[in-house]
Amino acid sequence: MPYSAAWAVAALTFSTLAFAAAELPAPAMRPAEPAVDLQPLIGDYGSPDSLLTVYEDQGRLCADGLRLRRASLRRLAQGRYRVDPSADAPIASTLVFVLDGGRQAVAVILNGERLPRRDIGAEVIETIRAGERSDAAALRAAARNAAPPTEPAPARAADLVDLASVDPSIKFDIRYATTNNFMGFALYERPAAYLQRPAAEALGRVVRALAPLGYGLLIHDAYRPWFVTKMFWDATPAAAHIFVADPSEGSRHNRGCAVDLTLYERATGKPVEMTGRYDEMSHRSFADYVGGTSRERWLRDLLRQAMERQGFTVYPQEWWHFDYKDWHQYAIGNVAFEQLQISSKP
Repeated sequence: MPYSAAWAVAALTFSTLAFAAAELPAPAMRPAEPAVDLQPLIGDYGSPDSLLTVYEDQGRLCADGLRLRRASLRRLAQGRYRVDPSADAPIASTLVFVLDGGRQAVAVILNGERLPRRDIGAEVIETIRAGERSDAAALRAAARNAAPPTEPAPARAADLVDLASVDPSIKFDIRYATTNNFMGFALYERPAAYLQRPAAEALGRVVRALAPLGYGLLIHDAYRPWFVTKMFWDATPAAAHIFVADPSEGSRHNRGCAVDLTLYERATGKPVEMTGRYDEMSHRSFADYVGGTSRERWLRDLLRQAMERQGFTVYPQEWWHFDYKDWHQYAIGNVAFEQLQISSKP
């Protein structure tokens, strides 16, 4: 398929229903990596509440934000670009990228104003780990002494399945059983992931659909005890609460009907590059984030399409988070991993 036709599929947006109904695309449709000289420039610049996103689209460098609306950048010289006036850019703009010794952009000068490169996700994590409510023992004690919200009796009894038994090709990177997570300490007793049986079976179908395309699933999280959800909420600044569930309502993770995951390449076993990191708590996490590269957005959309065809729905603020359709039929769970009763087979 020609590159232009491939891009027509890759560029379909977060809200396009036609994409979800289409057949899974063939590997040949995957966009190429951006040119080497563009890669160091891709990123976000400015302040947390006023960002300029520089990204790659069909081999071109583009910018969105600060009065630019997905505008194509015209190269004038190495590291120097111009945006001509158009419907997407009310005034002409010049962008000059400032590079460090490693030739990585550390800032962009937009019409004379210097905008530093920002990693908002890393900054939020630093705030959480350094916060007054970052003490692991205190957070855990308060959460374990609290109680989940009261709800009517569930329509279905819990029947959690160990996802390791669903398909041998599924890989795991359970961050919450390690210190490699936004909290900075382990929250689970063991590195495992569980889903209610219908959701686990649906996930198996996703695995089988992706396999011919050369991709597998890498699981980060699934069932999450309610007390862990409360720990997340209590430690996270209010400005980032859209990335953590409100414990007064419970989480679909608590019900065993949500899964956090990404793709890996079967040929290499390595996770793919997406538009943002797992759990990074920034606008790069949004399922419709315009930034990154054509390939990253294509992979993000491929994962979403495959999941939606099997009854999952993406959480708009987190490209990696998918809820299974029957989540409301299960009760909020608050049982720690070490006390769970698990089915060994899906």
